[in-house]
Formats: sequence, structure tokens, C-alpha cells
Amino acid sequence: MTPSEIFERMRARWLAGETTFDGGMLADDVVVEMPFAAPGGPGRIAGKERVLAFTEAGRAALPVRFDDCRDVVVHKTADPDVIVVEYELAGTHTSTGMTASAPFIGVLTARGGKLTRWREYQHTLAIAQALTAGK
Repeated sequence: MTPSEIFERMRARWLAGETTFDGGMLADDVVVEMPFAAPGGPGRIAGKERVLAFTEAGRAALPVRFDDCRDVVVHKTADPDVIVVEYELAGTHTSTGMTASAPFIGVLTARGGKLTRWREYQHTLAIAQALTAGK
């Protein structure tokens, strides 16, 4: 898969209510980085099994149904294995019914058709507000 195809697969998984990644799309030495991770959350996870466990636990704990991944802009770089993606995830809090959205930027690196690095910049304040709205 190309970097753009990997992102499209991630996007489809979000909208299907699945975890961000599946084992077939990750390199064994994959690294996921979240420089603006919420307090107490990891900023870096390395290794296929650890990334899968983290995303599975995170998805199970997140009371949100993603309804849309919109305003997607893919920026190609001088390196054909790297793209920068801007997008907005919109969702519904499954307990309160409140809807909200948050912008993201991701830097995706692939090698041999597998994801080797995902560096995601999240608007953590917007996410926190969305999760606590209506409580």
C-alpha cells in the first residue's frame, strides 16, 4: 500500500467503528507518536503488538462513534514514502448524544506497503471538551 492508501484504510476503519490499525497494515517496528498527548497518556509507542494493544484499548474506552472524517488534505513530500495529512474527525458521544469535531494533522511514513511511523498532532482541548460536553 502507498502512504495515501494506508491513510484511506485508517479513515475507513474509524468510520466503521474499528480500531485505527489492523495487524496487516503495520510494520513490525512501527512507531506511533503523539507529541500533544493528553496528560498521563503515552507520547510514543513502538512495536506492532504494543501499538495494536494501545489502539484496541483506546477504542474500547472511547465513548464516541465517528460520523465523518472531513476536510482531508493530503500533502505529498519530497520523500514518496511520507505524506502529511490534515483532517477533521466528527463524532457523536455515545452516552450523551452530543456531537463535536476536532482537527488533526498526521505525518505518515510507509515502507514496503506497511505503516512504519504515524505522528499525530491532536487538538487535545477540543477532544477533552467534546468528551465532557453534556455531562
